[in-house]
This record gives sequence, structure tokens and C-alpha cells, in this order.
Amino acid sequence: MTIPDDKFFRAEVSKRVDFAPDLWMFRIRSGGEFHFVPGQYATLGVEANGKRVERPYSIASSPSENEVEFFFELVPEGALTPLLHKLQPGDQLLMRKIPKGKFSLDTQNGRTNHLLISTVTGVAPFVSFVRTLHKDWKEGRFDGTHKLYLLNGASRPWEFGYLDELNHFDKELPWFKYVPTVSRPWDHSDWPGEIGRADDILRKYADHWELEPSNTMAYLCGHPDMIEHSKAILKRRGFTDKGAVKEEVYWIPAHK
Repeated sequence: MTIPDDKFFRAEVSKRVDFAPDLWMFRIRSGGEFHFVPGQYATLGVEANGKRVERPYSIASSPSENEVEFFFELVPEGALTPLLHKLQPGDQLLMRKIPKGKFSLDTQNGRTNHLLISTVTGVAPFVSFVRTLHKDWKEGRFDGTHKLYLLNGASRPWEFGYLDELNHFDKELPWFKYVPTVSRPWDHSDWPGEIGRADDILRKYADHWELEPSNTMAYLCGHPDMIEHSKAILKRRGFTDKGAVKEEVYWIPAHK
């Protein structure tokens, strides 16, 4: 199959880190100019059996980095992740030249608190937010007026691909708070953090951080059940303005 070069980069995997058998990170050299806003996604593709398989993936890197980073979860019956899972550094894949998505940090509506709620790979756009603001903070372009509060849910501790990095940012940055929480802690007695799903601890931390609809934007990214539960909790807290809640669903559940 011939690929129109004007729409795709023939990108190359430059680095791979496996967090678990079904969770891994790629850094990718696009091979050309790729401009995006933190929170956007890139469309990746692989050619297999004469067909091109494509899917969108949120970007975890900052626009200032010279490679583009992604956090993947293997879906065994999925169309693309089994193909991506086979790739190693030096292998090529397709990447559309134009990023898409509007899941960006809204700093223009008067709300200065940003509540970020994610499950597993849904943390990727939030990593991009924090990396970008960290660089701006260090270089004097961000004054810390906007504050980020990240709740990051997973079943088990090893599903936090960015745990160390985000804990480090939490300690270093006065405008960033990070709370990882594990919903299946019984095999991990040494887990020191919160227990429960991200939406289970949402009320507690919204109260603790004094996050109200008048001063807070909410961003939900990851599992559709988490998003629906969190939206319901936020609605009961008064987050009824559609503009106050953004969501990025990572897959659509099958209708039962």
C-alpha cells in the first residue's frame, strides 16, 4: 500500500520502557516538524497485511522535547496495540503530521485550579501539562498562579508509568499536587498511598484542596466508567457549567 507522504511521517521508535507485560512507553522521532499543544493526541499507524491500522494516542511529552512520547496499554484483541507492542527501538511506524484534540489546559476562563483525574494511560496528557509548565516555571514564563491537582488511579502499583516523575514534581513544585491511588491493594501490603478508585477519593480531595465550581476546572481522562462516575460526583458538587468539565474517553464501552 502506498502512503501519501504529505500526511504522514515515517517515524522511528527511539526508546522503549516496559512498566508491565501490558504497559509500555515509546519515545518516537517524528522525522519532521510536529507542533502540538499539551493535551492533544497524535494518530499512529502500522501497515499490516496490506492495510494501514491507525488509532489516536495522547501525547505525554512536552512540545519543547525533541521526541514525542506515548504511554500504551496492550489490548489483546485490539486492532493496533498488539502491532505496536511488537515494535522495538529502530523500528518504524506511521504518524500523522497534524495533531488533534482540544483537551488542553484552559487558563483563560478565570478559574485558576485545575483538577486532573485519570486512570492508567489516561495520565499521559497530564504529564504533558506538568512537564510544559515546569519548564515555563523554571524559565520565568509561568508564575504559578494556576495550580494543578492530579488524582491518578490504577489497579496495581506497577501501572503508574510516571509515578517517580510525578512524585518528584509534587515535592518540587508549589503549584502541583499528585495523589496516586490503587484499587486492588491486597497483593501490595507495602503500598504507602491511597486505596480505592480515582473517583472513590475524588470527594475527599476536592474538599481537602477546597476545589469549588467557581474556582476549578476539571479534566477527566481514561476509563469511561471513571469518567461517568466522576462527572456525576462533580455535578452533585455544583459543576453544572459544561465549560467547567473536559473529558477524554480512552475507549467506548460496548453496549450491553
